[in-house]
Amino acid sequence: MKRLYLALIGLAVILSGSGSLAWAAEEASRSAGNNSLILAAIFLASGLGVGLAAVGVGVGQGNAVRGACDGMARNPGMAGKLMTTMLLGLAIMEALAIYTLVIALMLLFMFADKFM
Repeated sequence: MKRLYLALIGLAVILSGSGSLAWAAEEASRSAGNNSLILAAIFLASGLGVGLAAVGVGVGQGNAVRGACDGMARNPGMAGKLMTTMLLGLAIMEALAIYTLVIALMLLFMFADKFM
């Protein structure tokens, strides 16, 4: 499991570093008239970003719910406070996925139009 997390982190670092290459090639690509590579990078970044965010948020929310259920099973008197705290945490986690979706939509609708 530790190797999987390290592989995902490595993939995220590689993908985040490849974005600067796409923007650096923007001027050369415009003069050559070949924008397909930049469009492919934008579409790939949007899809992978939303996909990785969904996986990360899903794992985090699963762990939060599991922890809350364990706490409620051990101490049923704290169920109300645990539920409130868990729902607040789930809302914050879901906001992170929504921010990723907003950035992906910005990539698709603001930047991709320049290269079509």
